[in-house]
Amino acid sequence: MEILVFGAGSLGSLVGGLLARAHDVTLVGRDRHVAAVQADGLRITGVETFDTSPTATTDARGASAELAVVTVKAYDSPTAARVLATGDYDAVCSLQNGMGNEDVFAEYVDAAVLAGTATYGARLAGPGHVEWTGRGTITLGPWRPPDGVALADRIAAAFRAADLDAEATADVRRRLWEKLAVNAAINPVTALARVENGALAAGPLSELARTAATETAEVARADGVELAAEEAREAVETVVRETARNRSSMLEDVTRERRTEIDAINGYVVDRAVATGESVPTNRALASLIRGWEDGAGLGGED
Repeated sequence: MEILVFGAGSLGSLVGGLLARAHDVTLVGRDRHVAAVQADGLRITGVETFDTSPTATTDARGASAELAVVTVKAYDSPTAARVLATGDYDAVCSLQNGMGNEDVFAEYVDAAVLAGTATYGARLAGPGHVEWTGRGTITLGPWRPPDGVALADRIAAAFRAADLDAEATADVRRRLWEKLAVNAAINPVTALARVENGALAAGPLSELARTAATETAEVARADGVELAAEEAREAVETVVRETARNRSSMLEDVTRERRTEIDAINGYVVDRAVATGESVPTNRALASLIRGWEDGAGLGGED
């Protein structure tokens, strides 16, 4: 399968590198990383260590592929969508954090749109080098058309052909809300406290994370998705336990003074709470604190 991975950061490089073992993959990324991959290939270390040689470019305008996998930050979705709209794809699949990305691609791109979640752990160690920090799973489901399960099945099978743990589901909205609960609980708390995920296993940070997850589940149910509060809390506890030594993506962003994805995570929970009449004081406070840090650091801004 011809696959374009738009957003060759940590996750995009790992997924693209793994897919390149069985498919014709093109990574779209930043100058230094792309130049290194073009010159010497992509080095993957950690869970497994190997070299692979996907095509790499900084410009995807006018490109074509059977599948475009998008792994950019949520606030870059409009830019990615406008670029992808200049090309030709059978399907576009988001493996991003947060909510709302799929609707952006559905607006711009004349292709089937799939939603996905990925729990693989990755860290960009340097140009041309990604560290695989943890095995995970990928779940894919149809977004537009909503009954496109057969396409999701075919793409999941293509992922499995490259030894990724992937499955298709017709209930992808629930999976997205469950992932949102995990991100809403872990990302801002670890970023504000400057701690690894394992620090949320017990104590006051654990209670704060559990409350954020509970609120998110309440909003999901008000939005028509059956996600029990206990299921959301258990999902958080599982991720905290299995990634105890990991630093969340938002902690990495704050540490490196980069814009975060708060608007698509806790900010999305707040927005849907307003629309559905729910109260989410913990998510609102976490969103305000991160946005306040972004303002103070001169980051943020509208797309």
